[in-house]
Amino acid sequence: MSPLLPGRSKARALSVEELRDRSASLREALDEGGDLLDPTASARAREVSDKVDERTRLVGGRTVVALAGATGSGKSSLFNALVGEEVAQAGMRRPTTSTPTAAVWGEEPVGDLLDWLGVGRRHTVQGRDDLEGLVLLDLPDFDSRESANREEARRVLELVDVFVWVTDPQKYADAVLHDEYVAVLREYGAVTIVVLNQADRLRGDGVARVTADLARLLERDGIPGSKVIATSTRTGEGIDALGERLHVAVAAADASRHRLGLDLADSARRLAPSVGEREVEVDRLGSGELVDALARAAGVPTVVAAVERDYLMQSAARTGWPLTRWVQGLRAAPLKRLRLDRAEAGITDADVRAVLGRSSIPPPTRSARAAVDLAARRLGEHAGQGLPTRWADAVADAAAPYDERLADELDQSVLRTSLRGRDPLWWGLLGALQLLLAAAAVVGLLWLVVIAVAGWLQLPELPTYDIGPFATPFVLLVGGLLGGLLVAGLGRVMARAGARRRGAAADKRLREAIREVADRVVVEPVRAVLARHRRAREAVARAHAR
Repeated sequence: MSPLLPGRSKARALSVEELRDRSASLREALDEGGDLLDPTASARAREVSDKVDERTRLVGGRTVVALAGATGSGKSSLFNALVGEEVAQAGMRRPTTSTPTAAVWGEEPVGDLLDWLGVGRRHTVQGRDDLEGLVLLDLPDFDSRESANREEARRVLELVDVFVWVTDPQKYADAVLHDEYVAVLREYGAVTIVVLNQADRLRGDGVARVTADLARLLERDGIPGSKVIATSTRTGEGIDALGERLHVAVAAADASRHRLGLDLADSARRLAPSVGEREVEVDRLGSGELVDALARAAGVPTVVAAVERDYLMQSAARTGWPLTRWVQGLRAAPLKRLRLDRAEAGITDADVRAVLGRSSIPPPTRSARAAVDLAARRLGEHAGQGLPTRWADAVADAAAPYDERLADELDQSVLRTSLRGRDPLWWGLLGALQLLLAAAAVVGLLWLVVIAVAGWLQLPELPTYDIGPFATPFVLLVGGLLGGLLVAGLGRVMARAGARRRGAAADKRLREAIREVADRVVVEPVRAVLARHRRAREAVARAHAR
């Protein structure tokens, strides 16, 4: 309800501390939102925040009331009638009022306040103790031919505590005035007084009909429940009623805080469409499609295949027939060809970049890059759901598609990932068994050679300790060779299973490393934009709280 009407309940005016807190919240919203907020609403909000900070720094209990209206409405004459003497120049020549004039009631210093208002013409009013604390301003005409006058009226009207909109029977229904000036005050009905001046021009029930029609137009403009005061500076009609209304405003001593609170609420309301109602949860946005696409772009399938081949080669080198193991050394090591053999390089994680630089993993194909771009765009679209366009675009930009930085991060994550595990126990067991079987075959062969040489030299026959129908040397030779083949075959079977397990373990570690890259390079920037939006949204809500 209006704080200007006696005997009515009204909304509580905010305290100075509350005004400052909400102004700080509004400024926080502007700082967090920046260029992602509507520029017009942001500019207005910053002006209001500055005004609140400046107005609350001015000490004293002054109430600033402005008489505003169109040329010819008689507001300067009304100003003089309220003051009780000719202070403002009144006349029919347009424009009549070019600069604000201030009338001050009371002895409390008012220089700083008027300097802030930018009002140079000042007059101290003697008498009427009931209006002590009032600063009454006569503003330039809203419809002045001089644009400077119109801008001055708008400027001062932004700073005052109470509006007194003065109109007359001839212009009270003027569409331009209602659409351009009155309608903009719809948020300030609680601190607006409407005066129908020059009521002496109306005859009979004309005053009642025109005031009723004006009240209807005000309700259409968004200022319902307005009580229009009919005045006449010629007859004195309504002057006391208007003075009583001003007395109520001065006595309450809270009109300025009402106005500032309304300004803050209006600014926050204008900013509200620039932020959404909530933010999407992004804790798991870095998994799924994005990680799969990044893993493909980073060459994880190629690396996993190399890990499996490397495991098979190591198994063959450790469990194959000892006399042919050297063949494995002639084959290029899969991980070494990709420059991923950290064990041979002998470096730590901190040395990876300096020593190895980049890997030799083939660059991603066009389809792999396109898959990353698509996954990043989908992530941005999902994270931007429900956000205004500017915020949604910022989220989409934060979810950057595949670029050189991301490619380098992925490559380094692969380089830093350990691709080998501990040597399996069975390598040592089968390797030792192979050595034993190879030794048996060698002993058997040498034994047979010795027997053959002895027979050729017609030396005494050497004992062979036959095993059934087979001589022991033959058993050692054939058993060693066949056993070696069987152990090698068993080793290959076990190596295939082990290679799959090691490949799966490497794939898991690589994907975890890539998930960290996705979170740091792609998801974290998105999360930062959403966190910024949340802070701006919450700050707007605090500034708008009633």
